[in-house]
Amino acid sequence: MRIIIPAAIGVLLAGCAVGPDFVKPAPPTVKQYAHGKDPQSTVNAEGQAQRFTAGAGVAGDWWRLFNSAQLDPVVKEAIGANPSLQAAQASLRESQYNLQAGYGIFFPQVSAGFGATRQLYSPFKTGMLAAGNIFNLFTLSATVSYAIDVFGGARRTVESLEAQSDYQRYTVVATYLALTGNIVNTLIARAGYAAQIEANEQLIGILKDQVRITEAQATAGTVPYANLLSVRSLLAATEATLPPLRQRIDQTDHLLATLAGRTPAEWAPPRLALADLSLPEDLPVSLPSELVRQRPDILAAESTMHAASANIGVATAALFPSFSLNGVYGTNSNTFSNLGSSNGKFWSVGPSATMTLFDGGTLRFRRKAAIEAFQQSQAGYRQTVLGAFEQVADVLRGLEHDAEALRAQSEQLAAAQEALRLTQINYESGTVNYLAVLIADAQYRQAKIGFLQTQTQRLQDTVALFIALGGGWRDSQENILGQSAPAERKGRP
Repeated sequence: MRIIIPAAIGVLLAGCAVGPDFVKPAPPTVKQYAHGKDPQSTVNAEGQAQRFTAGAGVAGDWWRLFNSAQLDPVVKEAIGANPSLQAAQASLRESQYNLQAGYGIFFPQVSAGFGATRQLYSPFKTGMLAAGNIFNLFTLSATVSYAIDVFGGARRTVESLEAQSDYQRYTVVATYLALTGNIVNTLIARAGYAAQIEANEQLIGILKDQVRITEAQATAGTVPYANLLSVRSLLAATEATLPPLRQRIDQTDHLLATLAGRTPAEWAPPRLALADLSLPEDLPVSLPSELVRQRPDILAAESTMHAASANIGVATAALFPSFSLNGVYGTNSNTFSNLGSSNGKFWSVGPSATMTLFDGGTLRFRRKAAIEAFQQSQAGYRQTVLGAFEQVADVLRGLEHDAEALRAQSEQLAAAQEALRLTQINYESGTVNYLAVLIADAQYRQAKIGFLQTQTQRLQDTVALFIALGGGWRDSQENILGQSAPAERKGRP
């Protein structure tokens, strides 16, 4: 037995893990994101052209490229206090502790027990015709068991826990990227709304001057009273645009307070203007092969696929026998003081094996279900990659079109402003009627609002590019992941 048992254990421990060994998906073979050729730069608009550098990395604090001292404090405050990010960090720590607990299966399980009972023994159990007797029984024992992972079910279980921990890690990163992107985008949107309000207020000032001029002309009888009604109508219509814009500013303020982990009543964002933001001109564009290794949503989908692959091994191992080595040592006595007596000692040691012979197909169908779950995760991974490539392609083309639109809007705004100025001069001198002023006013207002909206969209699409490329999160992992559980033990005994 001294030879047979260790030899049998050695043979059992030499077993390999059943089920597929996970292999990371190969990166896509495409060299660009959009059909044809990715843009190298945008056209020059408002004296700025953005250039795309293929293969360059994204900075972890990418928002600093906008050169606004007001952005960084808000972003840092939100990272430290946002409840969604804190919840994701707590889920990560939970998964790490679950993984630590999973590693316990590789070690012997040792337990101790103590019992004190008073019993009535019946000799009839052994066929003896005698009176029963009452006695005390004290038992002190220790049990050692070790599961021998012959077919790798335990190893695959821990592998699945590792993959689930990785998934939670990338979920934290994705939450962080969404948070930083939302903060910067919302601040830019607020600045855009404020600029539109300022433009409309300037136009309202012009219209009020025109109302006074038209009132004097109508009183003098040089223009019909209908002209005065028309300019008053235009003034009222322009004033009506202010409340919706102010409401949007209030909504952005409330959203920013929530992102920063505060109530709207106790926190107010900085007053940021479009002029306080610099448009980043040199933009990094990661290679497609690099994108799948840095986008957190792609990495999370890969972790899901890894966990599903490991679960196939767990389900497969359940079809085979399970082995364990067990040992018990203890002592019995009728009195507590004699528990150490040699006469009451007992022990047992030896291997055991169990196997399900019939279960109505439960284990077999569980394995089939695990295989289908893996197929589903593969399709989900491919869809996530396609969505990521679509997003980057959209943003690259969007920035290209933003610059074109801004250049056209700038030219239109300059022409409309000059036309309005000349028309107002001609109207005051009496060479044109007020209809011409109304038309020029409307054209200028539309051009100004369109210019500000396009300018805001260009800044927001620049933010979208940084987020679409993964945000350079690896530079700030410690701050993003928060206080983690103890270091994980990679590898297996």
